[in-house]
Amino acid sequence: MADSPPIISIENVSKSYASGFQALQPVTLGIAKGEIFALLGPNGAGKTTLINIICGIVTPSGGTVTADGHDIVRDYRAARAMIGLVPQELSTDAFETVWATVTFSRGLFGRAPNPAFIEALLHDLSLLDKRDAKIMTLSGGMKRRVMIAKALSHEPQILFLDEPTAGVDVELRRDMWSLVRGLREKGVTIILTTHYIEEAEEMADRIGVINKGMLILVEGKQSLMKTLGKKQLTLHLKTPLERIPVELEPWGLELQSGGCDLVYTVDEASTLDVSALLKRIADCSIVIKDLQTRQSSLEDIFVKLVSERA
Repeated sequence: MADSPPIISIENVSKSYASGFQALQPVTLGIAKGEIFALLGPNGAGKTTLINIICGIVTPSGGTVTADGHDIVRDYRAARAMIGLVPQELSTDAFETVWATVTFSRGLFGRAPNPAFIEALLHDLSLLDKRDAKIMTLSGGMKRRVMIAKALSHEPQILFLDEPTAGVDVELRRDMWSLVRGLREKGVTIILTTHYIEEAEEMADRIGVINKGMLILVEGKQSLMKTLGKKQLTLHLKTPLERIPVELEPWGLELQSGGCDLVYTVDEASTLDVSALLKRIADCSIVIKDLQTRQSSLEDIFVKLVSERA
């Protein structure tokens, strides 16, 4: 995957408005075919702006974007035909039926009619029994499913999911992720923005963190967890300590909770040598009442990155 040219190539793309507000600092990024790339960032960070530029909805102030070699501005139709977009907002043709709106979306991109494909797509999204229902009669979760079906109707090679599971039920979230995995197996490239960091942790191959219009980090998920993750061992003591004994100083322990807790922190790359530490603590006649271990989540890392660069 890493050796082939990126299916999406973003070079020095920026966006500023007449008011002087810079929504996006220059971004350079390549996304590989078949990759699941998660873009994380707080509200107003520039996630949707970047996606809308790549999809040709917003014109960049500078830089270039190509989708499978097609320039998104000069060769808009060919580039856009490669892309499916599920936007945040629910905007559907309220008076149309599910079948009609999804079929129409396919035709918009010049694809030949393929009822068998549309039927399979609706089945995968648990929409088949709603095929003749008018969209205005559907629940919010079902409307979200229709948006996904419309985005996939022309069999795009690149799929953008902008906050796809914001405000949807657990069942839809589960269905969607199983659909995403299936698409990825067929070689579709998926870019998602999300507030649900556990989704990125579960699904993504690489993660980009964007804040105040600036892409502050792009890294493989595993190496991100390894580099910035922490393991922590908290020892709850039977009797509070006033200070850490000299014999324990080499371990870099911290006293917390009024001397009732001893905390030992190491980064992911190091090993937590618990047995040696416990032996040394016992040698100091310190009695442990209980202990717990904790490992950093992607959320901890994200919060740390954004606050460091605030």
